Amino acid sequence: MKIKDLEKLPNEGVDHLPSFERRTFLRAGLVITGLFMGGTVLSLTSVRNAESAVGTMPGGQAFPYSPHYSMVMIQNHCIGCELCMDACVRTNHVPDYGWRTIILERARPIGRGATERIFMPILCNQCNQPPCVRVCPTVATYKDSTHGIVVMENRKCIGCKTCMAACPYNARYFNEKVRAVDKCDFCYESRLSKGMTTTACSEACPADVRIFGDLSDSRSRVYRLVHQPETTLWVLRPETGALPNVYYMNA
Repeated sequence: MKIKDLEKLPNEGVDHLPSFERRTFLRAGLVITGLFMGGTVLSLTSVRNAESAVGTMPGGQAFPYSPHYSMVMIQNHCIGCELCMDACVRTNHVPDYGWRTIILERARPIGRGATERIFMPILCNQCNQPPCVRVCPTVATYKDSTHGIVVMENRKCIGCKTCMAACPYNARYFNEKVRAVDKCDFCYESRLSKGMTTTACSEACPADVRIFGDLSDSRSRVYRLVHQPETTLWVLRPETGALPNVYYMNA
């Protein structure tokens, strides 16, 4: 779905959103501008952009993590080639029955019986308030206190799959080989912890869709994309209160 399509949908209002949710997005320099599609899409814009229209906004708090890893999806760049998925499988040894990232596809009518294919990359959204962490009975999954990535500790996983049921993005699967739930960790174990600076999927993408980086670093491309003027972003499933760290935009 494109920004112009979202703008045609009725704005359901944002007054009922918790103040905590507003403050959390404000930390990233974002303000909530709309809630659409029954709450499944939340529209955001930069504080700087909002200030030009409504005056000075309240200052954001410091980021809770350093680095604060995030990903921006330039959705309309996605061509559905699945090279990102292949790279993820090779890098993180994902079995053929599992996945850490997928690309959803739908056909949108464009008139006179014609349609266009639209692709939506999906992965773990590394939520600020992850429902999976909240329900895990053994703390096998947790949000790292240093960088904020939601990770799995296999030896603690009892295979109850409660976290899989709680995930708003269906971003977890049960790995039969290790007898534990697996998920995207922004390639922390396979790449970031070894000194690399980006994820396998981001590096493999030929269309510049997946932009990975440190949202707390004003020099990073992620920061610049999120804060550039006249840009509207959105996040998925805001009604869950998960507060994602994966943002979507169109070029």
